[in-house]
Amino acid sequence: MSGSTVINKIKSPFQRLDRFLKTCTPAAKYSMLFMGAGQIKNRQIGKGILLILAEILFIVYFVFMGITDFIGLFTLGTVEGNPIMGIEGDNSITMLIRGVASLCVFAFLAFVFVQNFKDANAVALRTAQERPVNTFTQSLKSLLDEKFYMVTLALPVVGVLIFNVLPIIFTVLTAFTNYSGKISPPKLVDWVGFENFRTILTVSKYISTIGKIFAWNIVWAVLATFFSYFGGLCLALLINKQCVKGKKLWRAFPILAYAVPGFITMIGFRYMFSGMGPINWLVVKIWGESARVDFLSLNSVTWARAVCLIVNTWVTIPSSMLLSTSVLSNMNKDMYEAADIDGATPMRQFFSLTLPFVFFATMPILITQFIGNFNNFGVSFFLRSGQVNNTEYFLANSTDLLINWLYNLALGGDNKYYGIASSVSILIFIITGTFSLIAYITSPSYKREDTYK
Repeated sequence: MSGSTVINKIKSPFQRLDRFLKTCTPAAKYSMLFMGAGQIKNRQIGKGILLILAEILFIVYFVFMGITDFIGLFTLGTVEGNPIMGIEGDNSITMLIRGVASLCVFAFLAFVFVQNFKDANAVALRTAQERPVNTFTQSLKSLLDEKFYMVTLALPVVGVLIFNVLPIIFTVLTAFTNYSGKISPPKLVDWVGFENFRTILTVSKYISTIGKIFAWNIVWAVLATFFSYFGGLCLALLINKQCVKGKKLWRAFPILAYAVPGFITMIGFRYMFSGMGPINWLVVKIWGESARVDFLSLNSVTWARAVCLIVNTWVTIPSSMLLSTSVLSNMNKDMYEAADIDGATPMRQFFSLTLPFVFFATMPILITQFIGNFNNFGVSFFLRSGQVNNTEYFLANSTDLLINWLYNLALGGDNKYYGIASSVSILIFIITGTFSLIAYITSPSYKREDTYK
């Protein structure tokens, strides 16, 4: 992109605003001075009063709270607390959260303000053209009729903003602070810019750990997705064979495994593979005490990773089987009949007909499974929770993924590395988001959408 193109893109909003100001009606200009004034001029008294009250409410909020919260977002406090001296001080984390909330309120005010003068301008133009304009009562009725979706979706949207968007923004901002177990209220937290990212990528104990965990994370995601996806597909193909009797019974057992909560299954497997569990009991019974295997001990790497893959495959194959069964039921049987006539072997039919169609239908879900496995917190946590190998890793062990390391950084050690953990979460998002976008736009589901229509 050339420099002139970038400059034109920057100028474009201001040019549109300039054109609007030159061509808009007086009612729109009144609404720019104070919300609701244009509606009053257009004789929409009820709507105008509501907008005036809304702006007064916003002004009261910003005078008594909003401005202070907004400033606190940048300072994160100026008075350090001292319980011994009875000094309460500023709570940097509370100020950070309230500052983010004030930004959200300001963004909402800006949205309402823009809609306010657009509405005033549109109503004034309709009146000048002698076209009908809804009264306040008619506007309220429309909210319960053709615009009822706005009423019903308003509460979920507010809930998403409060419980999803706000924590995400808080986590992202925390990555640029020195917030940790040693630096937390009543001590003041400061902005440190990209210092946490520099620490992760330059300090030896961090770079060594993140390199080893990331390498295993990629291998884990690929293998876990492969075993889950193709295991479910093979199971679905096997059960769908005409020679198989009692198909409902064979489908029921994998579904039972899927119905049991995953953490219960993992705790059960943890006991089975423990040093005194039934698997080791059987091994000792057959080959003697010397054959005992420490499947999940701290020093077991290959065995522990293999057990994690086995457990994850057991938990996820049923859902893949159900997905593959539904996809296979929509296959065109005529293609297989034509392939039989042409002399294609079952293996050739699988790779030329079945697999391309299944890939096309399930690629978005396959990408979702890969991302889910990349961020699979539960398997390592429930099978090997509390085990930390600080000789080779920093607050992690050989089966931990980046998401487990993030948890250990934030909550696992004596010194809570909140800022570092938030930086790791941003890196995880960049990795998974980039992969998802590239994988989807290069997949058959995106590039060959019309193939199977």
